[in-house]
Amino acid sequence: MAVYRTESPEETIEFASKVGALLKKGDVIAYRGGLGAGKTTFTRGLAIGAGLEDEVASPTFALVNEYHGALDIYHFDMYRIESADDLETTGFFDYPIDESVFVIEWSENITEVLPADTVFIEIRRTGDESREIIIEGDERFADIRN
Repeated sequence: MAVYRTESPEETIEFASKVGALLKKGDVIAYRGGLGAGKTTFTRGLAIGAGLEDEVASPTFALVNEYHGALDIYHFDMYRIESADDLETTGFFDYPIDESVFVIEWSENITEVLPADTVFIEIRRTGDESREIIIEGDERFADIRN
């Protein structure tokens, strides 16, 4: 487990871009954190670090937003999913997990279907703009300098 701190949305994006630069096909990033914690902001940084130029937006109303480039990112919002059974009707299992990166908000709702090697990122508000970011599940993210 690695713990990082950021003091602004800009710092969060900058830090997340370092995480994004380390992503590879097949990675699953599962967020934990309440409303307004900064999950979508963090995803903006991941996309930048992965070399994507698309404008990242919250997938709340779309369930999934797709960002394509050298590394495709599928950004899911599971807020309204109550169980793994609900996923069957969303098409979740039809997305190419081995050929892309999955980034999942509200992953708590589908924990039982996440791969064993899922990287969990918990984002906690510690102030108006400051965040504590906890990364678990892969040593590749243990020594990022922020």
